[in-house]
Amino acid sequence: MTLRVVGAGLGRTGTHSLKLALEQVLGAPCYHMLELFDRPDDIGQWQRAVRHENVEWDSVFEGYAAVVDWPAASFYDILMDVYPDALVLLSTRQDADAWWRSVSATIVPAISRVAGEPPPLEAMLFELLDTRFTPNWRDHDAAVAAYVRHNEQVRARVPAERLVEWQPGDAWAPICRALGIPEPDDPFPHVNTTTEFRSMTGLDP
Repeated sequence: MTLRVVGAGLGRTGTHSLKLALEQVLGAPCYHMLELFDRPDDIGQWQRAVRHENVEWDSVFEGYAAVVDWPAASFYDILMDVYPDALVLLSTRQDADAWWRSVSATIVPAISRVAGEPPPLEAMLFELLDTRFTPNWRDHDAAVAAYVRHNEQVRARVPAERLVEWQPGDAWAPICRALGIPEPDDPFPHVNTTTEFRSMTGLDP
């Protein structure tokens, strides 16, 4: 099995919903940040990627048909070359401020509360955000600018025939059309809202 979809959309752009949707239409697992909780050995591979070292990508994605979310979204340009037949799926929000409102209520407080020496996953995320997003990722203006810059770079770098753009609310149509498969009759999954994220991570009692 090889990747059929490389997600270039950053976290909090509906990536968990995309994971479930792609698994349904492709009939195989989709790699997501959540995988790292069950596959801690992968963290070292992502650490190497952040540091521009060689990564065994086929080993990381063995058995997977797609990948979305961070950390992979930061390496879409590498992955689109490693998997030249894969579509590149850019998920975005309706505007940059909508994305920031979600991120600032979820990811930022969740990982910022780590005290002392961070665990391996958080350490990798800090380094990833600092070096491949913006070192000021906790700041509204810097994060929004980095989000816009990332999306513009994806649109500039990915050939039009390989790029699929999607926003929450677009449902199945753009994805299934690009993959050449029929749309399921089931409703498109909608999971991991801000409220659900905050509850799952203990940000809200």
